[in-house]
Parts: sequence; structure tokens; C-alpha cells
Amino acid sequence: MKNNTLYVFLLTLIAFTAHAQEQKMTAAEITAFKSAVNTTAKTTKTLTTDFVQYKHMDFLSNDIETSGKMKFKAPNRLLWQYVKPYQYSVVFKDNKIVINDAGKKSAMDLSSSKMFDKLNKLIVGSVSGNMFDENEFDISFFKNSTHNITRLVPKDAALKKYIKQMELYFDKKGNMVEEVKMTEPSGDYTRIVFKNKAANVPVPDSVFNN
Repeated sequence: MKNNTLYVFLLTLIAFTAHAQEQKMTAAEITAFKSAVNTTAKTTKTLTTDFVQYKHMDFLSNDIETSGKMKFKAPNRLLWQYVKPYQYSVVFKDNKIVINDAGKKSAMDLSSSKMFDKLNKLIVGSVSGNMFDENEFDISFFKNSTHNITRLVPKDAALKKYIKQMELYFDKKGNMVEEVKMTEPSGDYTRIVFKNKAANVPVPDSVFNN
């Protein structure tokens, strides 16, 4: 039961309707887009951002809204901190997940679970934009007037039980992820909107000792 709860929580981290009519990218546009995003991912050593998360469930009349802060440091250190309406944080560091629930801490070794390891890579990839692993996903590319959009459908049978598809919305100017939408097999989805992003600013290691 505890593992299932943690799976759901991690999937909630990873998750918007399109701003305008979507169009499929051409082969040339896909090549240029992937190159630009990979370059941005490689040159982004740190990233800090605020976020607002919306959890949509069909049986609720309103989405559940939470907000917080995220800090990333290459290659794989990540702090995801909820500050409103509750205090909750998750740190990915040294192949471990450390959860701080209002002062109560627990940890898990990623190497003990293939699924948790996949989720860790998925979360880090969704933040950094490094998500073009065609061994793990069926990937399609779209664009609208404001964003380039990557749609990912998991190939792994175990992951499919939790994620139907993911959509990453990249700003066209900076080639960084602005929004993530994760849709579950039930049709419920989580949408995360990043705000006030700052790349390559100092992020001390002590941040990840939460």
C-alpha cells in the first residue's frame, strides 16, 4: 500500500490544454527542435523555478491546486518542495529518494526498484527537457502559436499502468519546459506550470540535504 501511494505521488510530480490549434511538426522541424532542446539541456547546469500544480479528477468539480518550488542541479539532483497548502518535499539525490512530510523523513534506495528508477529518470527528464528516449517512449511532435509540444507514450508495460501519456510544452524562445501534463489511464490528469525560471544560478549542495 505504501509503495502504491508513493507511485501515485511521484506520478503527480511528473505531469493544459493547447493554447491554439496544434499542428504536426515536419521532419526538418523535429530535427531542429530536438537539437535545440538537447543543447539547452546540456548547457543547463542548474535550474530554479516556482510551480503551480493542478490535479484534475472527473469526480471533483474543481481541480486540486498546490504550489511550491523546484531546484535542479545537473546531472540528477532535484528538490521538489510543496509549500501551499501543505509542507511536503521530495529530494532525488545519490540514487535515493528522501521524503520530508512536515518534518517526518523517510528514504528509499532507487536501486531496489526498477519502477522507482524509471520514475526518477522521468521526473528529472521532464524538468531538464532531456526526454527523447525512443527506447522508452513512442514520441510525437507538435507545435502551436506559443509552444513546441512533445507527446510521449510509455512502452514499458508496468509504467503504462500509471501513465497513459505525457505532454511537455516547450517555450519557443528558450527551448525549456514550461508545462507538463501527465494523463493517467483513467483519464484523470496532472498539469504542472513552471513560473519564474532561472537557469545556471548558484544552487548550493546543501539545498538537497532537506
